[in-house]
Amino acid sequence: MIEVKLHDVGEGMTEGEIAHYLVQVGDHVTTDQPVVEVATDKMVAELPAPVSGIVKEIIIPVGQTVQVGTTLLHIEASNASDMPVTVAPEASRVPESVPVAVPPVQASPTKRVLATPYTRKIARDHGIDIEAVTASDPSGRVSEDDVLRFVQAATAPQETAVPILEEVTYQEASPETIPFRGIRKQIAKKMTQSLYTIPHVTHFEEVDMTRLLALRAEWKAAGRNININAFFIKALIVALKEYPVFHAKLDEANECIRLEQDFHFGMATETPDGLMVPVIRHADQLSLTELHEQLVALQQRAQNGALRAADLKPSTFTMSNVGPLGSTGATPIINYPETALIAFHKTKKRACVDENDQIVVRSMMNLSMSFDHRVADGATAVAFTNRFVSLIEHPTTLLLELI
Repeated sequence: MIEVKLHDVGEGMTEGEIAHYLVQVGDHVTTDQPVVEVATDKMVAELPAPVSGIVKEIIIPVGQTVQVGTTLLHIEASNASDMPVTVAPEASRVPESVPVAVPPVQASPTKRVLATPYTRKIARDHGIDIEAVTASDPSGRVSEDDVLRFVQAATAPQETAVPILEEVTYQEASPETIPFRGIRKQIAKKMTQSLYTIPHVTHFEEVDMTRLLALRAEWKAAGRNININAFFIKALIVALKEYPVFHAKLDEANECIRLEQDFHFGMATETPDGLMVPVIRHADQLSLTELHEQLVALQQRAQNGALRAADLKPSTFTMSNVGPLGSTGATPIINYPETALIAFHKTKKRACVDENDQIVVRSMMNLSMSFDHRVADGATAVAFTNRFVSLIEHPTTLLLELI
C-alpha cells in the first residue's frame, strides 16, 4: 500500500489545508495524475499520485489543516511487480490441448521525476512527457523553466535559436555619507522623543487671508511694513488665553497639566545647520511693530548662524510658517514638552462662494495644528482654530482685542 503524503511544494510551506480531492475511493489513477488540491498561504497546489493503482482509503477530510509529512490517502499499486505470478505445471503432465501459462513480462520500474505539481501541470498542458525533460538543477528537480525550454526547443526552428548574450557587469558605486552628529543628531533625538511620547492628532483648517493682506498692503503703502507672522502671533495669543489648554505642559509625575502664564513663542526656522526654534519671549507684551523687529532680527541671526543662547531658551508655544517654501499641508511634530504646534502653509487665490452665494476670488491659506490628545480633545482644537481664523479673517476685530 502506497502512502500519499503532504510534501513541500516548493514554497517553504510547513502546513496546508485540504481544499479538494480529485479522486474517490475505488478510482483507478495513473502515475503523476493529480489526486488532491492543497491550499497554502501562497497558492493552491495539486499533489500527484506517485504510482498507478486503486485509491483504497482517503484519510484526511476536506477543510482540515495538516503538517507537511502527514499521510492523506492510500493507493494500492497495480504494477506488475506487485501482482502474483502464475507458475506453469510440469510440461510432461500437461495435455497437448491445454496451453502452458506464460508468466507476464515484468514491467521496468517507473522513473520518478522530481517536480512540483505546477511544473507537472505545465508539462501536461503542452503534451510533454516530463521524464524526457532534462533538469538544470543539480538535485535533479525539473523546474518550470526546464519544461518551457524543452517546449521552445521542440517548436522553434534550429536556425532561429536565440543567441546567448554575454553578461555585462557593472561596478557598484559606494554611497556618499553625511555626518549624523551635532545639531542634526539633537534634532533627531528630540523629534523621536516627541513622536514616541505624545499621541499626536493633527487638525486642518483654511483661512481667508484677503482682508489681512489688504490691510498689510495699506500699511506698507503708508511706510509701516509689518511681518505677517506678527499678526499670527497676536491672534494666537488671544485664542490661547481663551483656550489655555493648548498653552500648557503635561506634568505626568505630579499628575497635573501646567497652564503657562508667560507667552514665549518658538519660531520653527530652517537654517543651514538644520531646524532651529528661536524664541520671542514675552510676546504678549510686545506691539506689532516690536514683534516685527524681533522676527526680522531672529531670522537674520538664524540664517547667519549667529543665534545666541538667549534666543534658544524654552518656548511655551511653537508656530511654523512654511508657506513661503510652497507647502500646502503637513502633520507637524510637537515641540516637546509643549501641548500643540501650529503650521501655516501657502496662500493662493481660489474661487470661493461668499455669503451671498456669489463666486469671488479670495486669498486662501491652509493651516495644520498638531496637539497632544492626552491633554486636549478634537472639539477643543476645532474651537481654538475657529477663534484664530475669525481674528485673521476680520483683522479689525483683532486690532480691537489689542486695545
